Amino acid sequence: MESLGEVLKQWPGGRNMQADADRLYTELMAEPLVRQFRSRHPELDTREYRINLNRVYHYVKEQRACAECPGLDRCPNDFEGHYTMLECVDSGGGLKLIDRKAPCSKLIARQNEQTIKRKVRSFYVDEASLHRGYSADEIMNADPERMLAVGRTFSYIKQTKERGLQPKGLYLVGHFGTGKTFLMCYMLHELAKVGYSGVIVYMPEFVEDLKSMLDEPAKLRETVEIMKETDLLVFDDIGAENLNPWARDHVMGAILNYRMNRKPTFYTSNHDLDALERHFSFTNKDGDEAHKGQRLMDRIRPYVDKVWVNGENKRGLY
Repeated sequence: MESLGEVLKQWPGGRNMQADADRLYTELMAEPLVRQFRSRHPELDTREYRINLNRVYHYVKEQRACAECPGLDRCPNDFEGHYTMLECVDSGGGLKLIDRKAPCSKLIARQNEQTIKRKVRSFYVDEASLHRGYSADEIMNADPERMLAVGRTFSYIKQTKERGLQPKGLYLVGHFGTGKTFLMCYMLHELAKVGYSGVIVYMPEFVEDLKSMLDEPAKLRETVEIMKETDLLVFDDIGAENLNPWARDHVMGAILNYRMNRKPTFYTSNHDLDALERHFSFTNKDGDEAHKGQRLMDRIRPYVDKVWVNGENKRGLY
């Protein structure tokens, strides 16, 4: 950034520094931003502005740059995403004019988004879907038929923000493409803004990948611990996986057994709860095991509120 000394040298007869400084002082004091600041702080005398002319100059220059912002990646200010602010402080020996660097709204928005991305993790779910921009109006108006489900999701988010983690999660059930995953991603995104961590797991691919984790016990242990400990856990498209007894009893069972009465778990599915129990009760290896399906459902059914998601198939729109 151009220094005040360089600016002064560009004035006609710029080697006469005092005269140039006087002219620059007059110009800066006439700037609307400076006039507004002076009107808020009439207690500051002229001398304080003169000896801090460099601060005043950078204040005006960087505020102008922000008014015509070329984007965060092309920020012309000294420190990317920051601008100079002036303040009047009592130093004990009198009033002083000081400056400080303040983050701009674009930098704050980027930092918030990065925080959200760190808070929310996905396993086999499209990152673009998880971290895309969300609009409450867009969600509300996308399909009148799913308004009840949208309202229930919004209500859940509001309750969690006001009261903390809820004892129950949500079980979103509906036909293909009605936006169940989308609503859960929106929920994770919104609650990440207030500090809650979240994980969303696409069940068909997760169960398939579990087989390879048998040879990587450390990775399996880490994955299970993440799902146990995260504030909000979403099992996406549950019931569509090709389940085996080990995945059902030792992975899913362990995760859900740990989370019940601790942290809420959420589900999206094309199956209602009774159909899901039948799904859990049968595996290709051991056939029909109704008691084991019921055991897993005892860790799901009491800990969710079922929400029907109606509407048209919107696959490809999100």
